[in-house]
Amino acid sequence: MSSFANEDEEGARTPLPEQPAETPKSPPPTVVVVIGMAGAGKTTLMHQINLHLNTEGKRGYFINLDPAVRDVPFGANIDIRDTVDYKEVMKQYGLGPNGGILTSLNLFATRFDQVVQLLERRNGSLDYIFVDTPGQIEVFTWSAGGQIILDLLATAYPTVVLYVTDTPRCRQPTTFMSNMLYASSVLYKSQLPLICVFNKTDIAQHEFAKEWMENFESYQEALDQNRSDEYMGSFNRSLSLAMEEFYKNIRSVGVSALSATGIPELFTAIDEARVEFQEVFLPDLLKRIALREEQEKQKQADHMRRLEQDLKESKGDRVVT
Repeated sequence: MSSFANEDEEGARTPLPEQPAETPKSPPPTVVVVIGMAGAGKTTLMHQINLHLNTEGKRGYFINLDPAVRDVPFGANIDIRDTVDYKEVMKQYGLGPNGGILTSLNLFATRFDQVVQLLERRNGSLDYIFVDTPGQIEVFTWSAGGQIILDLLATAYPTVVLYVTDTPRCRQPTTFMSNMLYASSVLYKSQLPLICVFNKTDIAQHEFAKEWMENFESYQEALDQNRSDEYMGSFNRSLSLAMEEFYKNIRSVGVSALSATGIPELFTAIDEARVEFQEVFLPDLLKRIALREEQEKQKQADHMRRLEQDLKESKGDRVVT
């Protein structure tokens, strides 16, 4: 229905000028955090992803969180090495290589809110934000700095985790199960949608791994054929039953970071995981954050109550902690 101004002297109504339509806002970019063991091909995969984005005309942004890496072939827009000197951290704190990486990441995490602010300025001009993590997987997954970074990203953007595995090494049932256990720990620690990426399919196809994940009996047969590891056999059988629920909650894709095979399918899985994040994971994340903030407020209130009580009892002469 049109809007009209007040009637003029002759009773005619003059229509108001049409308001310009608002320009629809672009959806926020999808953040993809790439996690995997050393040698799984994370950095090479990031390079191939960068090439794919350029070919498809998609707008990507790349962040490197590995302070010890020598070369970054994908051209990082933000690089932890520009802020934290990994070798200097080792020297100042008397740390070894892993301790140096962990401390560097934690130091960088204290200012990661500034990184998020930089990203927010480019919201309308990006489709994807890819984050490469250290090869020492536990440094990111189980550190305070890693959790801070994941929380900041997930509260600002739809966030997905890629867990990259070395497919040729997974052909051994025990190695496969070790990788799946680590992937499950990443899923439940991050509480974000996870895609299991079987890399290096140019060397070994990943169909065997998908079959093991979907068919319990197929994995059992592989264990029966592998007589060289009798001790781990029974343990792996028990684990495969326990992992069935985990397999139902993840996506898996086979790719080759060398030949780019499977990269389009990977992006399809990422887009599907984005929807899952918004429908399933985000509401739960916001509840956890609200609960954490409420607990922190309660903790501060308890401290103030104890302080007031102590001041009242001691009349300011002493403070009991």
